[in-house]
Amino acid sequence: MVVVDNVTKVYRVGQVDIPALRGVSLSVEPGEFVSIVGASGSGKSTLLHIIGGLTHPTTGRVVIDGNEYGTLSDAARTDLRRRSIGIVFQKFNLLPTLDAAGNIEIARDIAGNHKKDDQEYRRHLVNLLGIADRLHHRPTQLSGGEQQRVAIARALINRPRILLADEPTGNLDSKNSDAVLSILAELNRDLGQTILMITHNPEAAAFGNRTLHMRDGLIVDSASY
Repeated sequence: MVVVDNVTKVYRVGQVDIPALRGVSLSVEPGEFVSIVGASGSGKSTLLHIIGGLTHPTTGRVVIDGNEYGTLSDAARTDLRRRSIGIVFQKFNLLPTLDAAGNIEIARDIAGNHKKDDQEYRRHLVNLLGIADRLHHRPTQLSGGEQQRVAIARALINRPRILLADEPTGNLDSKNSDAVLSILAELNRDLGQTILMITHNPEAAAFGNRTLHMRDGLIVDSASY
């Protein structure tokens, strides 16, 4: 599903080169829930953004669902992101003028996905996430946990091959954090959703079935559960 081969990323700040990734390699198989854990500045967010096609690596190779980013045009890379990747951010990034249903549906509109048979999937998804009765509420009328569940539904509505979660519980209290992480684990277990999540919290990482530890731009350890 995901192959990262000897990826580096160097940021230029004035006349100084700041290495964020120093030669990272990893693979994620279909149906895995992989957590990447590390302190702030370890390079985990940069790695996730490169896998999501939001940032270009300095060197190295990234393959998503059989497609190598470096061989694709900008338009083809954008289309791959729409088809194969869903992203959940720490900040919920919901549009305040739309209700929950509108925030979910806008992802389908952007992708041009209007299949009638997806209505059943949408009903199943919002029920699984526990937001079926909150669809006509705007973000300001939702709790933080509910907003993140809407964001997860938006990321999954087009049935992406892989879900990338960038500190998905960073803005939540412990109760809502556990609820969101349990939902991600359930999506992985019951729907076979492939998930790659980054977090600074080892307890959150343990909800996955494999954990990679990053430090100073490198993967330094891994563990399976």
